[in-house]
Amino acid sequence: MANPEQGNQTSITEFILLGFSTLPELRILFLVFLMIYIATMAINLLIVALVVADQSLHTPMYFFLGNLSCLETCYTSTLLPRMLVGLLTEDRTISFSGCLSQYYFFGSMAATECLLLAVMSYDRYLAIHKPLHYAACMRGRSCLQLAGGTWIGGFLANSITTLSMSQLTFCGPNGIDHFFCDLIPLVKLSCNDPQVMEMLAFTLCLIFTLVPFLLTLMSYICIIVTILRIPSTTGRQRAFSTCSSHLIVVTIYYGTLLIAYMFPATNTLRDFKKVLSVIYTVLTPLVNPLIYSLRNKEVKEALRKALRKCRVGQC
Repeated sequence: MANPEQGNQTSITEFILLGFSTLPELRILFLVFLMIYIATMAINLLIVALVVADQSLHTPMYFFLGNLSCLETCYTSTLLPRMLVGLLTEDRTISFSGCLSQYYFFGSMAATECLLLAVMSYDRYLAIHKPLHYAACMRGRSCLQLAGGTWIGGFLANSITTLSMSQLTFCGPNGIDHFFCDLIPLVKLSCNDPQVMEMLAFTLCLIFTLVPFLLTLMSYICIIVTILRIPSTTGRQRAFSTCSSHLIVVTIYYGTLLIAYMFPATNTLRDFKKVLSVIYTVLTPLVNPLIYSLRNKEVKEALRKALRKCRVGQC
């Protein structure tokens, strides 16, 4: 319920993203984030191109990896271009509709990534725990349904939150103490009773963040148990190598995400949570493909073949 006094107040139509405004040398920060953005886009698009072009990568594991890289390019493009403009021009204003749109796409792709990581862990579980049934379970149609379900589920889930946020009234102040439009800072600025929005956000976070995390955790517990039962050391190493890259990605993403949103928003932790937000929104999309490409023989071999073709003028 809105405050009774809000009828005499002017509704806010734009916000100011305070973000890194207290830091010196914003131009240097601009150059750092610009290089990260260019590298993120280039590496992720390269992986998508390799997965599409190389026949040896036409497997469920690389199909989901291609989806993840495609997701990362969209994910980082919802936040970094606006942040770069703010750092370069020092114009930190963003309209209410622009803020809502940014949150919708960011939140939708964050939920999609949680679901996709759960699907990828399930894929590794089937490959290691039930290798004889893997080909039958993970056919092309099944992979399309699983990948499509993660995208549709993520965007539908955040549609509910975004629609509810569009009904909120903002009557001041209008400074968002973050570098992008996130749910908690926005709800704190509204004149409405925050309990309904907080309860809705908590419920959706349980369904689309905690549940995928628990499914991912259960998949890896089963994978580790299966690997430990393999009698030979070589067999255990080979089995673990097929899922170690994904395990590292899951640990980095969920580790920073859960810490950033589980800890209370106190003044002491405010800057620390901003750093964590930079890790899972800016650095993770860059690090993920590097982890997969540097630790994966098939991806490196596909890259070598592509480079050889380019040298002889066939690319």
